[in-house]
Amino acid sequence: MQARRQVWAWVRKRFQRFRVTRGGWLFLAAAALVGASAVVTANNLLFLILAALLAALLVSNFVNRLSLAGLELDFLLPEHVSARQPVTARVWVRNTKGWVPAFSVQLAGAAASVLEPLYFPVIPGGAVLEEAVEVCFLRRGVHSESSFRFATSFPFGFLERHAEVALQRQALVYPSIAPQPGFEELLASIRGDIDVDQRGRGHDFYRIRPYEPFESARHVDWKATAHTGQLQVREFAREKERLLEIFLDADVPAGAAGWFEQAVECCAFLAWQVAERGGPLRLRSQEFEVAMPETGDVYEVLRRLALVEPAPGQPPLGPAEADSYQLVFSARPERPLLEAGWTDARILGPEALPCPPPV
Repeated sequence: MQARRQVWAWVRKRFQRFRVTRGGWLFLAAAALVGASAVVTANNLLFLILAALLAALLVSNFVNRLSLAGLELDFLLPEHVSARQPVTARVWVRNTKGWVPAFSVQLAGAAASVLEPLYFPVIPGGAVLEEAVEVCFLRRGVHSESSFRFATSFPFGFLERHAEVALQRQALVYPSIAPQPGFEELLASIRGDIDVDQRGRGHDFYRIRPYEPFESARHVDWKATAHTGQLQVREFAREKERLLEIFLDADVPAGAAGWFEQAVECCAFLAWQVAERGGPLRLRSQEFEVAMPETGDVYEVLRRLALVEPAPGQPPLGPAEADSYQLVFSARPERPLLEAGWTDARILGPEALPCPPPV
């Protein structure tokens, strides 16, 4: 019984390596018809035709098996990849057979939504072909593309043979930084609140110095100019931009997992926009803390957000700086957050986050 199972497993494994195409089924039907006619009529010519048909089938199986033999693959992704954002990757295919080419080869990944199929009409023996391919990951996190498949139906199209190629490649995919409905409105309101807090002159007097060519005349100090006989201007020390402190609460109930992904992408969008302006940012969670630019850049923030997962039962953290502009993403009631010190924070929960969950 055990031996029979092993035989059947071996047979299934062998037959899984190829697929009979539509043309192949028609060919097999024609061969069966010719064979039946040869047996019924005992016509030698029909037996010769049947032999030729079966020989063509065997030759097809041998040639497409030979085409896939000796193919190697390398796959390289860009350093930074965001979810739902197409990027260009590089694919290298090498034919290690010294002089035997491979014809009509198709390459596809194990995840059809990640890698679009590539078609190579011919891969000369000993050659290395490089192709650019567009890939798109639908979700953040670590993605492993551990299997690629070569396929060919050369030369007659009767059988399509497959060959699996194992390639251990891991890609860290950041959350999407593209604006979604409501994200830009939230960013505008945050900037407006910060500007209101810093409204006024926004600068402290630093010194009086000589006027420089093409400089604006609105800061000219006329008293100092009259005293020295040369144009003098007032110089001010630029006020430091207020820190945006974001707390991403990982204590998420089971029913709010979709909202958590939405909150993660909103954090990624805000971090990217703040980094483009060169402003300071502190992103905190129960699992990590990143201060930009002190302890990491925007890619460190995105990397942390790519790996963060809900952690039910974790208590909330308090703010790190009292004078920061505080933004809290949390699915828990407000009372524990207020007790933790977020009395001046803007709290966005499942009902307050102004955008629908991503599809």
